[in-house]
Amino acid sequence: MATICDSKIPAGPLEKKWSKHQAESKLVSPANKRKFEILVVGSGLAGASAAATLGELGYHVKCFCYQDSPRRAHSIAAQGGINAAKNYQNDGDSVFRLFYDTIKGGDFRSREANVYRLAEISNLIIDQCAAQGVPFAREYSGLLANRSFGGAQVSRTFYARGQTGQQLLLGAYQALERQISLNAVKMFPRTEMLDLVLVDNHAKGIVVRDLVTGEISSHAGDAVILATGGYGNVFYLSTNARGCNVTATYRAFKRGALFANPCFTQIHPTCIPVSGSYQSKLTLMSESLRNDGRVWVPKRKGDNRPPREIPDSERDYYLERKYPSFGNLAPRDIASRSAKEVCDEGRGVGPGGLGVYLDFAESIGRLGEKTIRERYGNLFEMYHNITGEDAYQRPMRIYPAVHYTMGGLWVDYNLMSNIPGLHVLGEANFSDHGANRLGASALMQGLADGYFVIPYTLGNYLANQSGKKASVERPEFKAVEEQARQRVTKLLSIRGKRTVTSFHRELGLLVWENCGMARSAEGLQAALGEIPQLREEFWHNANVLGEGNDLNQSLEHAGRVADFLEFAELMCLDALDRNESCGGHFRVEHATEDGEALRNDDDYCHVSAWEYNGSGKQPTRHIEPLIFDNVKLAQRSYK
Repeated sequence: MATICDSKIPAGPLEKKWSKHQAESKLVSPANKRKFEILVVGSGLAGASAAATLGELGYHVKCFCYQDSPRRAHSIAAQGGINAAKNYQNDGDSVFRLFYDTIKGGDFRSREANVYRLAEISNLIIDQCAAQGVPFAREYSGLLANRSFGGAQVSRTFYARGQTGQQLLLGAYQALERQISLNAVKMFPRTEMLDLVLVDNHAKGIVVRDLVTGEISSHAGDAVILATGGYGNVFYLSTNARGCNVTATYRAFKRGALFANPCFTQIHPTCIPVSGSYQSKLTLMSESLRNDGRVWVPKRKGDNRPPREIPDSERDYYLERKYPSFGNLAPRDIASRSAKEVCDEGRGVGPGGLGVYLDFAESIGRLGEKTIRERYGNLFEMYHNITGEDAYQRPMRIYPAVHYTMGGLWVDYNLMSNIPGLHVLGEANFSDHGANRLGASALMQGLADGYFVIPYTLGNYLANQSGKKASVERPEFKAVEEQARQRVTKLLSIRGKRTVTSFHRELGLLVWENCGMARSAEGLQAALGEIPQLREEFWHNANVLGEGNDLNQSLEHAGRVADFLEFAELMCLDALDRNESCGGHFRVEHATEDGEALRNDDDYCHVSAWEYNGSGKQPTRHIEPLIFDNVKLAQRSYK
């Protein structure tokens, strides 16, 4: 174990660090910006906003996505809103309070400086998006509306009904399209990154596969930006789009980038319960619903009466009972574990008893159905389409599901990894959310990184790169290309008897049971024993259909599952090493008497960043100590 490289956090008071860093950052002149080419991988909120902004600044940008359009990035699925410390409700919000709520919500496992910068920038994001025409909800007066989210006692979340991610992505997309029309950005849809290319230990290119033709080729650039999202699909069932994967960041890890806190994964408390083994993904019901919906289960085990026949006196509004200060807006990790506890006690509802009620009867009676429809109408429609149940007439049934990943590639204050030139934005990095992300902060981080951080900090790297442009003709590119082709050939040559999906499903269940909502040393050790065996079988018995020189979704899936089969081991190793409970990482051996997470600040108040040492070898764990000068380390309480 060793301390990792400098995080480059600027000195000085917390509230002045970002402005000081901006003032002291190196600049690239407009004439020189035109000489640099930036490769942006991913076109969700972080990638699209970064590509558009860098193009506007004068850089030549190439943007890659595996979807047929940037509009299909998974950012579109975000529902409930985006946080900002505008204090429009005059209820006591401030930049510092947003900063503190985020630090506390992450269970004191994130950097103070990064989180404060995020809180500062939040207000600029709302102005930017409103100017782009994003149709945020408005009050009768015309002012932007706000609602509450978990882990906060103020209303700071801006929203567009239950379609906030879609509307924000359309705003970023139109900015990106403008730069494409001006030839500042060149878009490469249906193109998947397979590997990272280093030249003199700097990130100078990527190897990609055209998903339509199967052609494998290289692109050289002066810097590489990864904005490829999270790795939640390692669990197979998650709220993520089916195409979401770990390949880009895991390939970078195998080229030397440190992977930080991979065990920090988030379970979202309000998802539609699993209905059968045939499912390939789960559906999110926005956390915003907990503003007006009350969560409850019957007090009596095995009470199968219809919910409207259970009187109020025989209901357990367990979040309101356990956390009276926050009630139904307790943070996601706490709300998820609480739901699991009551279901484990035999008080769950619906098929298999894996569900709790989210009830809107009280709010409909108080506000009227029209108001609830205006706030959440499309979410209720989605629920009805999937379950056949009318949530205006009977409570929704919800249960926790994998949603977000706080871990990601390690980055410094400039959002650059330990590999010079490799920058990582949004959910693909680890930097802002600690061990648990507060609701409505994912959109905030993605747009902050793309619109407002990387345009300033990228110059600190590029200012010293003039005249160092790499060529795809260099041997480093040819070598990585050949390795990518060999991997494709190997996948296609297996011709075993099991489908790739069956391996993915088995891996997901294994990881969910042993590294999901609750973890134990025994379970993690069992998983670490079984994952290598499953991986070995995959490479001997998977059946990957089709050919490599054509559209082949079976091959695409196989490559992603192969990476998940390696990454899952790293995730479980990190979880086993972290002998504490914090946020979404709940080790059953480390809990308070009333079942809350019990941190170990003496030994684990740090970032764990893992270094790849080669196939079959144990990775090396490095640490970055977390220092809290502006908040006091305390046992997290929402009671």
